Amino acid sequence: MTHTAERLAALREQMRAAGCDALVVPRADEYLGEYIPAHNERLRWLSGFTGSAGLALVTATRAAIFVDGRYTVQVRQEVSADEFEYCRLGDDLHADWLAAQLQRRGVVACDARMHSLRWYRDTAAALAAAGMQLVSTASNLVDACWRDRPVPRLSPALLLAEHYTGESSAAKRRRIGAAVAAKGADAALVFAPDSISWLLNIRGTDIPKLPVVQGLALLAADGQLTLLAEPGRIPAGFADHVGAGVTVLPETGSAAVLAGYRGRRVLADPDTANAWSQLALEQGGAVLLAGADPVLLPKACKNAVELQGTRNAHIRDAVAEIRFLAWLDGEVDAGRLHTEDELAERLLAFRARGEHFREVSFDSISAAGANAAMCHYNHLNVATPARLPMDSVYLIDSGGQYLDGTTDITRTVAIGDPGADIRRLFTLVLKGHIALDQARFPVGTTGSQLDILARQFLWQEGFDYDHGTGHGVGVFLSVHEGPQRIAKAPNTTALQPGMIVSNEPGYYRDGGFGIRCENLVVVRESPRAGPERAMLEFEAITLVPFDLRLVDTALMSAAELAWLDSYHRRVATEIGPLLDDPERQWLANATRPLLA
Repeated sequence: MTHTAERLAALREQMRAAGCDALVVPRADEYLGEYIPAHNERLRWLSGFTGSAGLALVTATRAAIFVDGRYTVQVRQEVSADEFEYCRLGDDLHADWLAAQLQRRGVVACDARMHSLRWYRDTAAALAAAGMQLVSTASNLVDACWRDRPVPRLSPALLLAEHYTGESSAAKRRRIGAAVAAKGADAALVFAPDSISWLLNIRGTDIPKLPVVQGLALLAADGQLTLLAEPGRIPAGFADHVGAGVTVLPETGSAAVLAGYRGRRVLADPDTANAWSQLALEQGGAVLLAGADPVLLPKACKNAVELQGTRNAHIRDAVAEIRFLAWLDGEVDAGRLHTEDELAERLLAFRARGEHFREVSFDSISAAGANAAMCHYNHLNVATPARLPMDSVYLIDSGGQYLDGTTDITRTVAIGDPGADIRRLFTLVLKGHIALDQARFPVGTTGSQLDILARQFLWQEGFDYDHGTGHGVGVFLSVHEGPQRIAKAPNTTALQPGMIVSNEPGYYRDGGFGIRCENLVVVRESPRAGPERAMLEFEAITLVPFDLRLVDTALMSAAELAWLDSYHRRVATEIGPLLDDPERQWLANATRPLLA
C-alpha cells in the first residue's frame, strides 16, 4: 500500500468514527492565506499535491482533488490517479461531485476554521438542496492521522520602524477605526495576518517567505485593539512600539473573547475571514455586518515612504538579477549547463548581498525547458531538478523580501537558439506586457477591465494563459496581496494611486516550454490631465532587461520598439553605475537599442 493509500485509509477511519460520509480537505489553514507553515500543509500530506490552491473531497470509497488551470499539469505529476480523480476547481462543482457519490441525507464534514464564511454558507446551501448536510468537526480529522506532523515555529515579531512604514500604528488604528465607525459598526474583525502585521507595524518569521505575525484582532471604532496571538510572538518593547490602546491575549482564548461581543455590531469579511470566528461571534450574540476587511484597501494604497522604500528595494534587486543573468550567459557560453536548483541558489546568493535582504518572497520558479510549462513549477518538489537544455528557454520567476520592500520578477532567457516559434510567442507575450504597461485609464477602472490589453495579441493568434495577469504586492509583506488584481475574473476594486501590481502575461505549451514577462508597477496619477476625467497610469519599478534574443522585431510596431528601447535606457542609466565592469558591459549589450 502506498503512503497516499495508507493516509486515506487512516482518514476514512476517522471519518467513520466522526459519523460523516465525506470530508472536505482544503489547501488552507485557519488564517486562509496562500502561504502556510509546514505543520498546516494538510492537503500536501494527504495527496502529495504541492500547489498553492486546491481542495480534496474524500468519501468512504472515492476521492477527488480539485485544482485550477495553473495546476492541471502539475497535479497529474504529483497526485496518484489510482487514489484521486482530477477535477477543475470551482465551488459549484463540489456539491455536484458529492451528490453523485452520496445518498440523500449524507453528512459532509469540514473544519470551519479552514473555510471562509461565504464558502461555508454557500456550500451548506448547495448540499442542502441536494439533500445533504454540512457539519463542522470539533477538531481537524487530518490532524488526528498525521503522526509525524511538524512542530509549529514560534518566534518573536520584528518591530518595524516608522522610517520604513511612514505612519505609526496608533495613527493607522485611529484612521481605520473611524472608517469602521462610518460603517455603523462598533468593531471590526481584523483577520488576515498581513492586515494585523501592517496595522501594528510588526513582521514575523514563523512562515517562510511571508513575514507576518499569526493571530487575529478586533479593532474598535475608537482605535482600541485586542490582539489574539501566542505570547511567544510578542517581543520586548511591543507596547511602546504600538502605543496605548492595544491589549494582547493568548490566541487559545479566542472563543471566549469572541463570545464577549454580545450585542455589539462587528464588521467582518465573509470572503477573507474564516467561518469559525464569525460563527463564534454570531453564536455569542454579536451582530455580524458583512463588509470588506477595513485594512485591505489602506494597506494596498502605499504611502510615499513605502513607495520610496520599495523603489529602493527594486534597485538592489535589479542589481542582483542582472548579475545573475550576466553570469548565466557566461556559463551557457562556456558549455556549463546548470540544474534548476543550482541556478536558484546562485540567484539567491546574488540577492543575499543586497542591503536589507531578509529572504526570498516565494520559492523561486526555476524552470528549465518543458518544466516552465507548469506556471507554478517548484524544483524543490521534484526528486531530480532538470538541467538546462540547449535551444530552448529558461524561466526564472523570483523575488525578495527586504525590510523596505517586496519584489517579484519573471524573465524568460534564451538558452542557445530556441527557434522561430518560441521567439514569435515570446514577442506576442511581450507585446501584451507593453500594452498593459502603457495603459492610461480613468479613475474608477478595475483590473478586470484592463486584463484584455495583455492578452489581445495572444488571442488574435488563438492562444491564452490560465492565470491572472496581475496581483497586488505588499511592502515587506505578502507577494500576493489584495484586494486589487488584474484578471479575467470580475473584480470590483478600482485601481488607485499607490497600489503595486504585477504585469505578467505568459504562454505555456504542455511538454514544451513556458514564457512569462513580469514587472511590478505602481499605479499613479497621470501627469497628462484628461480634458474631462482624472486619469491614472502605471510606473514600472522593476528594472531588468528583457532578453532581446527572443524578440522578433518584425512583429513589433515602431511604438512598441520605442517603448522597449526607452525602458532599456532607463535600466542602463539607473542600474549600470551600480555594477562592476564585466556586468556593465553585459548590460550595455542587453539594452542595446532596436530602433535605428
